[in-house]
Amino acid sequence: MTSKTPAPIHPSLIGFDIDGVVADTMEAFIRLAREEHGVTVHPEEITAFQVEDCLDMDPAVVGEIFQHLLEDPLGNGLQLMPYAGLVLRELARHAPLTFVTARPLGQPIAEWLRVMLGDEVHPLVRLVATGEHDDKVRHIHALGLSHFVDDRAQTCLMLQAAGINPIVFSQPWNRGRHQLPVVEDWLAIRALCLPRETPEASS
Repeated sequence: MTSKTPAPIHPSLIGFDIDGVVADTMEAFIRLAREEHGVTVHPEEITAFQVEDCLDMDPAVVGEIFQHLLEDPLGNGLQLMPYAGLVLRELARHAPLTFVTARPLGQPIAEWLRVMLGDEVHPLVRLVATGEHDDKVRHIHALGLSHFVDDRAQTCLMLQAAGINPIVFSQPWNRGRHQLPVVEDWLAIRALCLPRETPEASS
């Protein structure tokens, strides 16, 4: 007997975290630590969601770097994760894009999304900034989503307990911390939602 292929997730039913999923926050953190503070950090060293728990860095410096990325993601060079722009623009042809972030400031990351995804996609963006990692469940329910992609294992476990289907975006800080469905990159997300479409030629 062959296993049944799961039905595609309609783009209207899936939402996304921002940092560590849509935005390559780890690259930005490592770059700013080096350029502004002379601290060298390797990606494999970031093994905890709270980076001060795994890095020998002054917590004040860590806080300063993340504050810069919260207040001015564009000015500090925050980039999309590989293929995120390609896939999100494809998904936007089928439904509005929904993002729920723990960032406390909505306007800077909304403008970042507008620039990164383009003015054509911008009207199709729904963004909720909760200000708290543990306050996503009620917003995701209110938005009518059945699936949500996040890099924080604890958040994904909370979503599962609330009847939402979590998908963990694989990062060094979430490996070995759960037994939930995982995607390695944005092409894997695309395969879950648009498995029968031919990918666009460029990102």
